[in-house]
Amino acid sequence: MKRQPEDFLDPDPAVDARAVEAAEARRERLLSEVAALPHLPGVYRYFDVHDQVLYVGKAKDLRKRVSSYFQKNHGGTRIGLMVARIHRLETTVVRTEDEALLLENNLIKALNPRFNILFRDDKSYPYLKLEMHAFPRIVYHRGAVEKKHRYFGPYPGATAVRETIELIQRVFKLRTCDEAVFRNRSRPCLLFQIRRCTGPCVGQISAEDYARDVRDTKRFLRGEQQQVVEELQAQMLAHAEALAFEKAAELRNRIAALSRMFQHQAVDLAGGPLAERDADILAVKVAGGRACVNLAMVRGGRHLGDRAFFPTQVDEATRLAAEVETDAAPLEADAYFAEAERRVLEAFIGQHYLEGFIPPLLLTSHAVDKALIQSLATRSGAKVVAQHQPREQRRVWLNMAIQGCELALARLLSEEGSQRERTRALVDVLDLPITELEHLRIECFDISHTAGEATQASCVVFHTHKMQSAEYRRYNIEGITGGDDFAAMRQVLTRRYSKLAEQRAQDGPDTGVPSSTRQARLPDVVLIDGGQGQIAVAREVFETLGLPVSVLVGVEKGEGRKVGLEELVFADGRDKLTLPPDAAALMLVAQIRDEAHRFAITGMRAKRASVRTGGSRLEDIPGIGPKKRARLLQRFGGVRGVAAASVAELASVEGISPELAETLYRALR
Repeated sequence: MKRQPEDFLDPDPAVDARAVEAAEARRERLLSEVAALPHLPGVYRYFDVHDQVLYVGKAKDLRKRVSSYFQKNHGGTRIGLMVARIHRLETTVVRTEDEALLLENNLIKALNPRFNILFRDDKSYPYLKLEMHAFPRIVYHRGAVEKKHRYFGPYPGATAVRETIELIQRVFKLRTCDEAVFRNRSRPCLLFQIRRCTGPCVGQISAEDYARDVRDTKRFLRGEQQQVVEELQAQMLAHAEALAFEKAAELRNRIAALSRMFQHQAVDLAGGPLAERDADILAVKVAGGRACVNLAMVRGGRHLGDRAFFPTQVDEATRLAAEVETDAAPLEADAYFAEAERRVLEAFIGQHYLEGFIPPLLLTSHAVDKALIQSLATRSGAKVVAQHQPREQRRVWLNMAIQGCELALARLLSEEGSQRERTRALVDVLDLPITELEHLRIECFDISHTAGEATQASCVVFHTHKMQSAEYRRYNIEGITGGDDFAAMRQVLTRRYSKLAEQRAQDGPDTGVPSSTRQARLPDVVLIDGGQGQIAVAREVFETLGLPVSVLVGVEKGEGRKVGLEELVFADGRDKLTLPPDAAALMLVAQIRDEAHRFAITGMRAKRASVRTGGSRLEDIPGIGPKKRARLLQRFGGVRGVAAASVAELASVEGISPELAETLYRALR
């Protein structure tokens, strides 16, 4: 029989009465605060009893908008759940609706409210940088910009930037080498030999001709492809008439490379350049409680690819918006999904373009609020146009984005459905007392070293049907005999759970703690990559800490250590469990175990390399982080090269100031 959670004690009527009385008093207090709000535009924020932000919204009329939450009974809906949690509210009055839009999105990104649509902050988009120089070079760039250089983009990903650089190398042959390499060349490099560079480092091209290639590159990246092709054709004919056939053939090859690119991009050059050469195409789809926004980028008239974004909390936020902000009868299914998709798209536009580059043209699958576009245009200082029913080439691009959005969402739902079934299978196999599968939390440990050197332990976390990489942890294992995996496991488990054991001893068992605080709870399953020996060590640690050993499960390799023949070993005396190789539960266990192994071994290799190369000497110097360390090692070939470099040479590395170079020089002497 399936084990059940511990039963709660019978409710105390007096306690219930006090809770109801407190809720009524809280509601009266909130209603009085709402009644005092002005009829002005602004932003409102709701907080729970723990002072955690629940929702951030904007309003043309604060009193009218906020009072709509409290004027009717929302029952057991999502909005009802949110309203029941509201303990206090804050408002900020602004001058215009545009200011409210910007402030709302700033707060959403900063506070991550529970009931707002949230798009995870991704790493910055890459750019193509043209470094200003007597002979400028073209280079991939991500990060802060400098006014003295020219930047083109952003691009949807690194691949798009590198493909553009490769095209520029084939057509315009600009250099890509580092400044130190450029200054110290005595003969042409391989790129010159394969006709991907004109060799300015060794005088193989004049400054005037190179400047012309730079000018053509800029025009090409700005979308003036037709003009560039026409000028190249004129130059080719001029060289042919002068009987300079080799130069004419080289220009012919450039024109052919550009023509192939145009055909691949399906751009109709006969009709002239696009009126808007930089554009973002945005498509949205909501289905199965999830949403996808597909962003495709066009820069200089070239379609550079797309990227899919999957917001969190879309279910709560879209239902909330549909229920609160529609005064008419409940929406029909199609209208509801269209309304939900529009709100998801507006949330993406507000959060995505708040601080980054916004192109002059947005092609959208749904009509969006004109005030939102106007506020972004005001912020950027340039005209921004949004179209949701484009024609001709723009229609083709929008259809491509919509199709990509539908495929990405279908793939996500398929993967999540499969993962959900694996979670359910593991819960059933382990007979866990869990009613909501999203709450299952698994932590898995592995030990990695090389013949006892650079021992590291990894802890990976599985929660809400997926691996939570932000919660992964690595532990440096010290003070043990090299290669003693049992001692390493004892150390990492003690370090991981000792504070939790102290908290449990003070507060009592954590049964019934709300899911929002589950991260502080003991996991439902603690997986150990190992058999009886490792489990015996884990059992000893948990018994010493006063933690239940029933959560410990070892993953023991089967006969011949073959994949798919693993057995589950339990610390509480249950018999070993052997599952079929194609069992969904075993697949999930293997996935988590393999991720723990990968995370451990990559950390161990990095630590081993640091120890062997002396890289840690650089990291120990104040002001030298991973990026600067990588640049130094790349430039000088290792720590010995860095130590042998002069202050001036160190200061020539990107990100190394003269003061930091002086500090670095003294520290390595």
